[in-house]
Amino acid sequence: MAELFQTPAAHLVLWIAAAAVLVAVGIYAISRARGGFRDDGTTASDLMTNFRELHSRGELSDREYRTIKAMLSDRIHDEIKDSGKEG
Repeated sequence: MAELFQTPAAHLVLWIAAAAVLVAVGIYAISRARGGFRDDGTTASDLMTNFRELHSRGELSDREYRTIKAMLSDRIHDEIKDSGKEG
């Protein structure tokens, strides 16, 4: 039985299985983080304010800040539209 795990094919299968497990765990962690991110009631505008403060303190680079701003822009526009409908 031990000889089975010493073949190159067995090593390949084990590495692929390990990679698949890591990918699955990563996907699960990201989906949990994204789900929690949306469920806590924080608005995109609030998040943008927090990221702006981090950027001004030098904790985010210009590139990181621009990327975050671009990702949140659609959500911010949706929030503005929704608040206009409520008022």
